[in-house]
Amino acid sequence: MPKSKGYRRKTRALLTLEKRKGLSYLLQSYNVGDKVIVKLDPTQPKGMPHRRFNGRVGVINEVRRRSLVVDVQVGKKLKQLMVRLEHVKPLRGEEMVAKG
Repeated sequence: MPKSKGYRRKTRALLTLEKRKGLSYLLQSYNVGDKVIVKLDPTQPKGMPHRRFNGRVGVINEVRRRSLVVDVQVGKKLKQLMVRLEHVKPLRGEEMVAKG
């Protein structure tokens, strides 16, 4: 039987759910120019970017009603992702120092 090459292939460890407390992450307000981390939420398949973008830092280009348009640098290319709010979290100051 041929090997599957689906969209969520080899994501068992990557898409394991971490404990979230409440729904406050959905009430976060975002502005154009803010930096965000793409963090995939496996319980919401809608608006989920490809797994290669998990953990990447991007800049918000456009704010929509239920989603964001985020510019992410991949190598020398700049990719535009349309991501729902469940799959991003804001970049804080201590995380910027740690990533350096």
